[in-house]
Amino acid sequence: MDETKELKIEGQAKSAAGMKAIFISLKQIFGVMSIRKSFKVLNKLNQKEGVDCPGCAWPDPDHRSKLGEYCENGVKAIAEEAMDQTAGPEFFAKYSIDEMKAQSDYWLGQQGRLTHPMVLRPGEKHYVPISWDETNKIIGDELRALDSPHEAAFYTSGRTSNEAAFLYQLFVRMYGTNNLPDCSNMCHESSGVALSKTVGIGKGSVTLDDLYKSELILIFGQNPATNHPRMLTSLEKAKKNGAKIVSINPMKEAGLLRFKNPQTVKGIIGGGTEISDLYLQLRINEDVALLKAVMMKLFKIAETRPEVLDTEFISGKTAGFDDFKSDLLTNDLASLVLRTGLDESDIDELVSLIADRKKIIACWGMGLTQHVNGVDNIQEVVNLLLMKGSIGKEGAGTCPVRGHSNVQGDRTMGIAERPSKELLNKISENFGFKPPQEHGYSVVDAITAMYEKKVKVFLGMGGNFLSAAPDTYYTAEALSNCSLTAHISTKLNRSHLTHGKTALILPSMGRTDRYMKNGKSQFVTVENSMGVVQTTQGVLRPPSEFVESEPIIVANIAKATLDQDKVDWDFLIEDYGNIRDIIEKTIAGFENYNERVKQPLGFELPNGPRIGKFTTPNKKANFTINKMLTEKLDSDEFIMMTTRSHDQFNTTIYGLDDRYRGVYNGRMVVFMNEEDVANRGLKKGDKVTLYNNYGNRKREVEGFAVVPYNIPKGCLATYFPEANPLVPVDLIAHSSHTPSSKSVRVKIRA
Repeated sequence: MDETKELKIEGQAKSAAGMKAIFISLKQIFGVMSIRKSFKVLNKLNQKEGVDCPGCAWPDPDHRSKLGEYCENGVKAIAEEAMDQTAGPEFFAKYSIDEMKAQSDYWLGQQGRLTHPMVLRPGEKHYVPISWDETNKIIGDELRALDSPHEAAFYTSGRTSNEAAFLYQLFVRMYGTNNLPDCSNMCHESSGVALSKTVGIGKGSVTLDDLYKSELILIFGQNPATNHPRMLTSLEKAKKNGAKIVSINPMKEAGLLRFKNPQTVKGIIGGGTEISDLYLQLRINEDVALLKAVMMKLFKIAETRPEVLDTEFISGKTAGFDDFKSDLLTNDLASLVLRTGLDESDIDELVSLIADRKKIIACWGMGLTQHVNGVDNIQEVVNLLLMKGSIGKEGAGTCPVRGHSNVQGDRTMGIAERPSKELLNKISENFGFKPPQEHGYSVVDAITAMYEKKVKVFLGMGGNFLSAAPDTYYTAEALSNCSLTAHISTKLNRSHLTHGKTALILPSMGRTDRYMKNGKSQFVTVENSMGVVQTTQGVLRPPSEFVESEPIIVANIAKATLDQDKVDWDFLIEDYGNIRDIIEKTIAGFENYNERVKQPLGFELPNGPRIGKFTTPNKKANFTINKMLTEKLDSDEFIMMTTRSHDQFNTTIYGLDDRYRGVYNGRMVVFMNEEDVANRGLKKGDKVTLYNNYGNRKREVEGFAVVPYNIPKGCLATYFPEANPLVPVDLIAHSSHTPSSKSVRVKIRA
């Protein structure tokens, strides 16, 4: 893709997928891989005993399509990971740090797979090759030289396998800290906190089959066509089975309007399937106001139709209902409606849909979680489901839709800065040492600690920490304060270029790479968004003989760092089944792990709320009282949310187009309501600066092109990571510390 082309702004698409998605997918993968290699991996993608997609965590159906069990962005993820192009020693000899910094994130990703361990020594401008033994020694020496284990932070991305994640957290805790920030801190941490408090488990309660049996599906703050495209197939099936779907999102998104399934005649030559029966374009972060208005109206209906509420469920399975109801009814309904920016008639239509149905599923993405009141948002969703008795029954429940392909598995494996006592006790029992008890640093805490020079070593396993994190310039300075930054990576990214005194790049295998040990092809395991654990096994030759698997990298770092005889790291990596044996002894729900995971469909982890058993301290599902934000915007302020383009997955940029939103050849854009554009004397394509001032710290980014768009007045949308410098590091959700990337106050200067 040519980055020199001018930005082009066209009209918004009215549907998602279709034949165009097939064409673009194949063009993307054939542009970077041979046809033979492409089909070799695509034929195995998301198939039983195949390769789990390195993209999103949407679950696989029991019956897999023979035409292909993948989506457009899944193909792009494969193309990005398995491209033929490589970035080896010759590349790093050619380009200095400063030269690479001047390039775009897209350009960096297009340079190819990393092939050799590389080191950037103090004062040097080029990474140079280094042996694995030297790499491990540098890390081990740096970690042992620290005054305290808490002076190191160990980050994890959500693509890491269960096996690698378990070894990583075991090593870190043997080293002596719980500083295990991970990508979940930046996305669904609010979901985990809210669900743990209300129903007893920090993950969703539904299965894929529940979606097909649901009567009503509520989708909050989520764009499936871009972020979880295979979900559209599930929604289409739910619609066919009679479900109604309501989308609640500030922006009109093509995939929530109409889906043209490229594997059906209707999707290829017909009009496709209308997804949303009702689309509510809510003002940014007014979900609590909407839900309170809905629930007040439900209580009013229940005065004459008591069956609207599940009173038996409420009295038998929940706690806190009376206090919740009393608080709710103190609100002024008219004020709530006004806050939403919606017509009351649209809210009444939503109320009618909810009142007449009992099997209700609530799905949500980061549009609910990434706010100061992100935990409150999810708790209010749970309140509605509890009123309806829509948890713990077939076709009903909670459905947080996770992004990274194994972010849920990482957390299950113990990647957590606030580990449970149960986990720590099991580790102590099984491995003969007392793990640290004090809570460690989350992502934002780790950034602040690096900035304040309290953390001096940063080790990241996967991901692109700098581009994912808030407050980009602050985070960059924080990383540069470290004595050592080391990244376990498959591809070059921005984090490699903002470094500590010494920097290391450790090239790792990807999901598609085949790993052989003693003549045996090894597999690893992952957990999808609905709690199913399954295998994934690569089919392609790794890009070089110097690339290692994540479990091996972790084990070798542990051996170079720790002076202990509690864990035989060499034995564990001799066969990955050995790792699964110790996981089985440590993590609840993994009994007979090695055998159960070989089943074609894997196995489901225990989930109390799924069957109506709540594992909260009081063994009840808890109603909560949630407050709305009282913060008011100045007359010249907007509320901004960051979002992804269609050619993007998390921080990975696949291309420069967002065809569903009508944006081509560029990413520096700001979506604005047409009236706001006119009122500010602006027009389409005008360049503006976005800026704000939180805590007397001025932040601004220049060069955003104005895109008039169907978004509520007073609301803006921008892409991340481009707009991340505007997100203050300390603007975080209460209790979860999730960055508030979806509700940032900004001003505009032409």
